[in-house]
Amino acid sequence: MSHDSLEDAEPRRGMLRLGSLIGVPVYLSWSWSLIALFVVVLFGPQVQRLFPELGAGAYGIAFLYAVLLLLSVLVHELAHAASAKAFRWPTTEIVLNLWGGHTQFGNFQATPGRSLVTALAGPAANVLLALGGQLLMTQADPGGVGSLLLGIFTYANWLVAIFNALPGLPLDGGRIVESAVWAATGDQDKGTIAAGWAGRVIVLALIAGVVLVPLLQGRPPDIPLIVILVMVGYFLWSGATESIRGAQLRLRVPSLTAAQLMLPAIGLTNTATVAEVRTRPAGTLAVLVGPHGLPEAIVDESALAAVPDEDAGSVPAAAAARALTQGAMVRATDAGRPLVDRLAGVEGGEYAVLAPDGAVCGVLRQADVVEWLTTGRRR
Repeated sequence: MSHDSLEDAEPRRGMLRLGSLIGVPVYLSWSWSLIALFVVVLFGPQVQRLFPELGAGAYGIAFLYAVLLLLSVLVHELAHAASAKAFRWPTTEIVLNLWGGHTQFGNFQATPGRSLVTALAGPAANVLLALGGQLLMTQADPGGVGSLLLGIFTYANWLVAIFNALPGLPLDGGRIVESAVWAATGDQDKGTIAAGWAGRVIVLALIAGVVLVPLLQGRPPDIPLIVILVMVGYFLWSGATESIRGAQLRLRVPSLTAAQLMLPAIGLTNTATVAEVRTRPAGTLAVLVGPHGLPEAIVDESALAAVPDEDAGSVPAAAAARALTQGAMVRATDAGRPLVDRLAGVEGGEYAVLAPDGAVCGVLRQADVVEWLTTGRRR
């Protein structure tokens, strides 16, 4: 139950569009059926014991448990969307799925305060629903099915509110940690990393509470609770890890330069022979350049070595080269976000690097850039 940012929302596959609320499309993922099935199997027998006269209808009441939980999550996400709209953030869609749901936004400029308000709007909405449910319960027949459903609705909203308020990403409460560190350091990504680690700590705390505490007390752990823990723990850990990695990547972008990661290379005319390429300085790649000075291809080292020595003077180097995509070149001085945008805007995995005078001085490989942004290490 988080709010995410996407530049472009694509049509959702494997999802049912439920309609549009406050101008935001709402989708139901097929994965929600798994949690619905789990709730029916777990709570159906319990409802049947409470109301034996219902027969198989008890499982229909258990299914309503899942629907009430779904509605609680929907209201939670609508609160995110409404607060985002108040700040004029483009809201692209709401998706309800196995893990609850999430609201996706387009590009926007956030501040620590606005990010916090948008995040906590969801849990606040569930608190209001829970309080309303408790008020209605005082008027309902305490022994009837209606009272049971009201109780489940109230419990579900308290659960959604409290769980999402836990201070760690990807939960909404993680924005508390993120916003605090963001406000203190002036860097959102540092706040995201801190909140991601807080999310990992929450997973470890849940494991201790559900598994270790009962064992230390000499009690067997609750198996259904462990099943829920596995699902929730996976969601939290993977979400926290993704947040940390994404923030680390963004922190590295400003210090990225083409000159830092390029492999040394020299430019040769596209009419050069294999023999001429073999005379290049050791440790450098060869880039073939067209008559207008634009890089056209990179000589493949394996193909170059496969040409017999007696044929090297007559075989054109172009025969042992792989073509560059049109426009696949950057300046050695290119750096940071402009460099990343340039690489993303040109297809292909290799780019010729040009010195300030326009001569070829290197080759930049997309895989090397991704490795450095992801791990901080060169391949």
